[in-house]
Amino acid sequence: MRTLYLFIVALLIFSGANAQAEKRDSLMKVLAITKEDTGKINLYILLGDYYESNTPDTAKYYYRKAIQLATQINFTYGLMKANRYFAGVCLIINEFDSALYYSNRSLELARQLKDSLGIGIALFNIGSSYRFLSDMESAVTYSLEGAKILESIGRKDIAAQLNNGLQVLYMTMGQYAKAISYGERSVQQARELNNDGYLVISLNNLALSYMEIDSLTEKAKAVLKETIIVGERIENFSVLAAAYNNLSGIAINEEKYELAAGYARKALVWNEQLNSDENKAVALRALSVYYLQTKNFPLAKLYADSSLRLTERTNSLAEKGQNLRVQTIIAYASGDLIGGARYFRLSDKIFSKIFNESLLEKEASMRIRFETEKKELQIAQLEAEKKVQQLTISKKNTLNYILIGGAIALATIFFLSFRSYRQKQRLQQQRISELETEKKLSATEAVLKGEEQERTRLAKDLHDGLGGMLSGIKYSLNTMKGNLIMTPDNAQAFERSMDMLDSSIKEMRRVAHNMMPEALVKFGLDTALKDFCNDINQSGALKINYQSIGLDGVELDQIVSITIYRIIQELINNSIKHAAASSAIVQLTKNEDQLSVTVEDNGKGFDTSILNAARGIGWSNVQNRVEFLKGNLDVNSSPGNGTSVHIEIEI
Repeated sequence: MRTLYLFIVALLIFSGANAQAEKRDSLMKVLAITKEDTGKINLYILLGDYYESNTPDTAKYYYRKAIQLATQINFTYGLMKANRYFAGVCLIINEFDSALYYSNRSLELARQLKDSLGIGIALFNIGSSYRFLSDMESAVTYSLEGAKILESIGRKDIAAQLNNGLQVLYMTMGQYAKAISYGERSVQQARELNNDGYLVISLNNLALSYMEIDSLTEKAKAVLKETIIVGERIENFSVLAAAYNNLSGIAINEEKYELAAGYARKALVWNEQLNSDENKAVALRALSVYYLQTKNFPLAKLYADSSLRLTERTNSLAEKGQNLRVQTIIAYASGDLIGGARYFRLSDKIFSKIFNESLLEKEASMRIRFETEKKELQIAQLEAEKKVQQLTISKKNTLNYILIGGAIALATIFFLSFRSYRQKQRLQQQRISELETEKKLSATEAVLKGEEQERTRLAKDLHDGLGGMLSGIKYSLNTMKGNLIMTPDNAQAFERSMDMLDSSIKEMRRVAHNMMPEALVKFGLDTALKDFCNDINQSGALKINYQSIGLDGVELDQIVSITIYRIIQELINNSIKHAAASSAIVQLTKNEDQLSVTVEDNGKGFDTSILNAARGIGWSNVQNRVEFLKGNLDVNSSPGNGTSVHIEIEI
């Protein structure tokens, strides 16, 4: 059961900027006063690197900020670097498809810049992504191509990480002696550099290679214990979680179940910090094995069920199969023969699927190689036939030229006619789509205008009609008070009634103001949003930090201003009602003909996949208004990590 408890730390080639040498607070202070330039992009990357090992989602947030700003100011080098870092953090949290995408983007930009270092790093990271995606042929091709470029640069810090990456590559291929050779070289180079960040990852990966050889188990344990010492010193949660999981796996192989449980509990603590479902599942399964050995079957079943739920969430077939095997043993050991048989069938089905998928991948690779060789042979045969034919063709040149010319002319006429027909079809379909879109937008515009007109009318009726009547009643009651003789109790009741009347007038004015703020009509969007945020702050419901950039002296179309105001109003209401947030940021930025709106909160967050099936009126209103403005809407959120909504509108 050795592979059951291994966890390979995702190799992050050259993405570390050693931001741990900086203090987070000082970085944040500098960030707050830095202009939107290349320096701010580097600060975003430093902050992302600071959070990368412990809170990867926060790191992704800052890397995404760096990508957005680099794109905005057209800073190609910064964009290349930010994409590289984003790919690195995706490797750490097992988002391998995303890692491959951002590594390819980084490679494209590096080639534009003719940056050999950037090209080498990107190629190696693409190889790492393919390795985790089980495409070993592509992994080897890209990794070795990148290694060739990086070795020629001759930097020791590059060599340390390169050797670490090659170690993981050869370990994955089952060439453990070669992997250990590269791993020991990487550890030695990291020590010479006195770089704990490089050292801790190299140590952990070297331990994995040692673990594959029975005679080197003691070496593996010693290396993992050093990994923990260094990991605690630099507070690298990812490596600590992996090291404790690996020690737990070794202890189980040695049948030291009490020791294995202790390591698993420590791994669980660090994995809770990281919120890593896949690694938590490994630790929980180790605890299940421990309780199984102590014959505490209820606890063994409890931990096994928890581990199985997490592996089902991560869609890891291998881990799910291992969990089902443990469930099989627990069921049989506790006398549940039917359950044991059921779990065995499920686990056997999963391992058969993994085996079949592996066979299919190998078969596909062999078929591609065979087809390539077959085509090369056909090309050689055609070239030989062509030489023979050229000797005969020379005697019939005139006739052949006429026939070929006629055929080409007919083919050209047919091709041009067909292309013209298809072009007309595309233009007609495009026109139909445009008309349908215009019809939809017109309907939406009519609904929104009607809604705002009705809001304005109701606000005016409330303020001028009901407000005037309530004020008149208050005046009449005050006049009557001077002419009445009342008992103390009646006087007290009268005063309470007057207070309630004052509260009603204030509430009526608040409702009227929310329906159509006077500041929006008189002074514009920026002033209205400032008033809105100030009102929320004064109410104590939420602390809002409002920022506006480039809006001084800008006059927006009234329907655009009202629509944006309603969008922000709805998003803030969601933060208060649903997110249970304590603070939020509202930011408006105008850059030439583009207006960016960002609303972020520190609430409980949610799974954004539910938005596709959301039927709430509030969220539908936000989407309809963004579509009406022909804007782009981007929502980033996850449970426990707040929500960020970014909207871009062409004005």
